[in-house]
Amino acid sequence: MEIKELLLGREVCECGKSHKCPIDYVIISENAFDSIPEIIAEYKRILLVADRNTYAACGDAVKEKLDCRLADTLVYATNDVLVPNEVALDELRSHVTENTDLIIGIGSGVINDLCKQVSFEHKLPYYIVATAPSMDGYASKGSALILEGMKVTLNADVPKAIIADVNVLKNAPFDMIQSGYGDIIGKYSCLNDWKLASVVNGEYLCEYVMDATYEAVEKTVRLADGLVERDGDAIKALMEALVAVGILMAYVGNSRPASGSEHHMSHYFEIVGIVRGEKYFPHGIDVCYSAIDTAKIREELLDITDISNFESHFDKAKYEREVARIYTDIKDEVLALQDKLGWYGIDRVSVYKEKWEKIREVLASCPSSAEMLSLVEKIGLSYADFIKLYGEDKITDAHFYAKDLKDRYSVLWMYYDLMA
Repeated sequence: MEIKELLLGREVCECGKSHKCPIDYVIISENAFDSIPEIIAEYKRILLVADRNTYAACGDAVKEKLDCRLADTLVYATNDVLVPNEVALDELRSHVTENTDLIIGIGSGVINDLCKQVSFEHKLPYYIVATAPSMDGYASKGSALILEGMKVTLNADVPKAIIADVNVLKNAPFDMIQSGYGDIIGKYSCLNDWKLASVVNGEYLCEYVMDATYEAVEKTVRLADGLVERDGDAIKALMEALVAVGILMAYVGNSRPASGSEHHMSHYFEIVGIVRGEKYFPHGIDVCYSAIDTAKIREELLDITDISNFESHFDKAKYEREVARIYTDIKDEVLALQDKLGWYGIDRVSVYKEKWEKIREVLASCPSSAEMLSLVEKIGLSYADFIKLYGEDKITDAHFYAKDLKDRYSVLWMYYDLMA
């Protein structure tokens, strides 16, 4: 599905909803910055936002195109990984004045999320100049933030323009290129979760969005060799796939087409890493490693030959002890989220029994763990590095408790219900 076609929207869809994504410009090409003067013509007081690394990538080149329309520049000064938390948000808010009429971010995930959120709060348009093909959130409505220690996605708005110069993208750190590829192949897992949620909970599902997402994934799988070589055409195609998936998220109004159990595990490693001061992989790399694990979880569930003997069980005291052990300083926030959802009080095992054959059919439709491992290795990643960094115990904790960071049903809930 071409981006140009996706931007036209889908007024009448078989799912019963009208889909649209109000992005004005998506420019992914060599010399993409040459288009900037024309598409900023109506703005007079622009705030430019970057961090040290992203500014070094192309800040001066973008600044030159803004000319006298540039009113202020914020370059986050941190030498560490920039975290999209309250401190970073407040720093950006302090640079927005009553005269600011456009925010332009230079960066990828974190810069995009910060600009998305603050522009939404101030009812301002924003553009994003991409510095890496590293994640699928460029075109989505949600801003992924860490607030009160919790990974949350707030409803915001899409950028008015996405500008990506292929010459900048292909010179991004290679782990960010790996991350973008990993974010896309992780869709095999999350789309299976979407099907599962539709069967178990009757959750809304759009076949058009699902098929278009699969199309982006299948195109990306064929890019691995070119991405390793930093081939411009492959990099451009990866960026197009990432933007397309973001548009599809905007179509349904949330991240369901792009985020499931594999993302919940990735968020777990990130949040626990921040809380404990431990290392974690870039987001998309964690996603594709985790997609291997969620495939293993599906295989373990498929090994159940007789579900009739399973019963609902929930040891609240044990659960609270485990959450306290794993999440330490943010345990209260995790417990509060799950108390609000009330999902631990629901007997899902009875539903599993009733729909087991259909559930097995869904689980079996996902690529196997061996197939996912092969896709991960094609981009130069080693699953052994995942095991080495996190260890078996931490990964097992993720299998059972990563789900508690989010309010979305996935195979992790089924695994807990039947295997905890």
